[in-house]
Amino acid sequence: MTRPNPAFVPQLSVPATYMRGGTSKGTFFKLSDLPERCQVAGESRDKFLLRVIGSPDPYGKQIDGLGNGSSSTSKTVILSQSDKADHDVNYLFGQVNIAKPMIDWAGNCGNLTAAVGACAINMGLVDTDKIVNSANTGICEVRIWQQNIGKTIIAHVPVYMDAQGKVQVQETGDFELDGVTFPAAEVKIEFIDPVDATSDMFPTGNLVDDFDVSGCGLNTDSVKATFISAGIPTIFMKAEDLGFTGTELQGDINSNSELLAKLENIRAKGGVAMGLFKDVSEAQTSQHIPKIAWVGAAQSYSASSGKSVDADDIDLVVRAMSMGQLHHAMMGTAAVAIAAAATTQGTLVNEAAGAGELTEVRFGHPSGTLLVGGKTEQVDGRWQAKKVSMSRSARRIMVGEVFVPADAF
Repeated sequence: MTRPNPAFVPQLSVPATYMRGGTSKGTFFKLSDLPERCQVAGESRDKFLLRVIGSPDPYGKQIDGLGNGSSSTSKTVILSQSDKADHDVNYLFGQVNIAKPMIDWAGNCGNLTAAVGACAINMGLVDTDKIVNSANTGICEVRIWQQNIGKTIIAHVPVYMDAQGKVQVQETGDFELDGVTFPAAEVKIEFIDPVDATSDMFPTGNLVDDFDVSGCGLNTDSVKATFISAGIPTIFMKAEDLGFTGTELQGDINSNSELLAKLENIRAKGGVAMGLFKDVSEAQTSQHIPKIAWVGAAQSYSASSGKSVDADDIDLVVRAMSMGQLHHAMMGTAAVAIAAAATTQGTLVNEAAGAGELTEVRFGHPSGTLLVGGKTEQVDGRWQAKKVSMSRSARRIMVGEVFVPADAF
């Protein structure tokens, strides 16, 4: 007797590019390549991207998708030709929750920003004449419209002319980025006007606040904090006020569930203080923002790779949480916040870096160090960051098709 075949749904294939950008990895799509119902924001798009990455996964590993069980790799990007004047490409970022069926579209990924320009060139989203002309200087300036936050970012993408006379993105090189094992080509990134002229870079109106942390499990009910909205909303505190040194590595934080809960409670309260939440309960559905970080004076320590970081080579130490875990290096958007705060006299970050007028700082993070620069100024009583810059690198890892069950979205 012949048994009927069980009902099943075939898989669909969609063109995709898997890239490293900075110290993150993500799956990149061209908007027009997505299934039609996923080309607009909504449930179908979210379900599709969740399935691509392998979320939600109660095991926390994302084995059945392209994520790797880390906030640094559970990321998606959608690129399209920009309709904004003087811009080349629209960049939309989605931070995929590992354990929950949720994608946070509220912020940017500064690390993957480093890959956007190169990916846009390779996807044919940048004007051909612009690419050809860039061969004269070896740098193609890609102007990016960051759709999540409505900001302009400029990526200086290195290019070269191949043996066939075609201009190509240069991906290999000798630029070393702590947190990334292998060297690659340097990509300089500029975040232009990362704070709206009509918004407060310091949402409370103060460079330093007395932050109510009662009920969070600290030995005090109040700590000093700098609340800043530049790059990504971030709460900076002194390491010592949290019982830290500022030289912590992931193993010191991420294996301690009680400590993680304490830090999450502080983050939720900080979100209320910054006006991002009306109630601390809203933090559960907004894990991407705000970020919390702690700073300390320059000190020597061993990075996660075993590399020695000497106090004389850095201006301060910074540690930051991402999606409930200590980040293995530093989020790119948090690096923007560090640059803006460090170059503003009177903030906790500026004080940790030695105070005074600063135009750039090199800070120590769990994987090593990073140099960032910034320019801030007061305009009509409001602090504004005019520009923040840093260097990252990016590389294509895979170009092909990703397969998703047709009934997943």
